[in-house]
Amino acid sequence: MKCVKQYTIIIGIGIAAIISMGVVFGMDVLKLSISTQNYDIFVDPIVDKQSLFVTGRITVQNTGSQPLTNIHVNFGAGDTLDIPRLTAGEKIIISPPPDNPMEFVMISADNDIFVSKAYRELPKMVGMMGS
Repeated sequence: MKCVKQYTIIIGIGIAAIISMGVVFGMDVLKLSISTQNYDIFVDPIVDKQSLFVTGRITVQNTGSQPLTNIHVNFGAGDTLDIPRLTAGEKIIISPPPDNPMEFVMISADNDIFVSKAYRELPKMVGMMGS
């Protein structure tokens, strides 16, 4: 009878540990899916250098809980783009003009939003175009 009680205690501790881990990891995942700031933006500029051409794209996403307004994109070299509004969670992909040097991008918006990032290059994989 004493052995059964010990196994019950061990099983209870194991279940409590699993529940605790579920709560901790669940809260981490919840932070990713629910915005914690009213005004926030995610910017990811990528340049893809092929042997014959170079392309660039910039992912812009409103990661805040409120709409972003008066978004101004500065591609550098005097090239700009104005976006009137991005709703909460909205993601767009924009491209710089064809003859832009694609060194950096600066994005500003109302509510003191400002991000400046250099373009990053995707790693080349064997057998893929341009590798």
